[in-house]
Amino acid sequence: LSSDADGVAVASSSDLHTEHMIKIANAKKDIFTEKVLALTTEECLAVKKAVEENGVRFVISFVQKRVGTFRKAKEIVDSGELGKINYLRFRNCHSGSMSFLPPRFYNKKQCGGGAMIDLGAHGMYLTDWFLGMPKTASSTFTYSYKTEKNIDGVEDNAVTVMSFEGGAIAVNETGFVSLNYPAMLEIGGENGRLYAESGIIKKLSKMTENKLVEVEPAETLLHPLRRFIKGEEPEGCGIDEAIRLTAMMEMAYKDSVIL
Repeated sequence: LSSDADGVAVASSSDLHTEHMIKIANAKKDIFTEKVLALTTEECLAVKKAVEENGVRFVISFVQKRVGTFRKAKEIVDSGELGKINYLRFRNCHSGSMSFLPPRFYNKKQCGGGAMIDLGAHGMYLTDWFLGMPKTASSTFTYSYKTEKNIDGVEDNAVTVMSFEGGAIAVNETGFVSLNYPAMLEIGGENGRLYAESGIIKKLSKMTENKLVEVEPAETLLHPLRRFIKGEEPEGCGIDEAIRLTAMMEMAYKDSVIL
């Protein structure tokens, strides 16, 4: 922090984020971080206070907001083509429990949980992007793949179901125990539906004569870290969005069952 660096990329465990980011902000350095910002909303607000008082930039890596297929989905939803949105499902999984994840990903104190607070963060901030903050959230977690790495028995397979003003339901699915599973988004509305994954997006609506058609994805934008290095603040990757993610995670874990 005593160097001439303009910013710091925070790669410490989530339980140390608050302490480290406040020190960075007080040293007048810009902050880049991965999700989650912190483990509680209270801690997030302390970071926000330090960021604002010191006038530093803050960028969080909400990388899925930059992906062309999901940006196109957002464009379609915002256009009103699908009408009132009643359902959203996002699934994002990998097979890290069987292979590449190190033990620290299962440390409850450091991470705040398992698969949901880690990989499931992408589904949470995308859900907020499309539907806003939920009214309720409840989760079912399983500790399905018993390994020596998972010392705390945190969830490696997880689903959170959320409800929203106006009646919409969202399902965020994640886990460390599914091989070769792409990030998948489904959205259903009163006038149509869409599906997006791995560079492919399809929609069905009155505009397509109720036929399922493939559409061109939007441009995939520069990664938030590259934008940070360029001295920029990518839209949708700021401190307020980061706080909302932590609030959603608190809801998901407060009403959860692990089997």
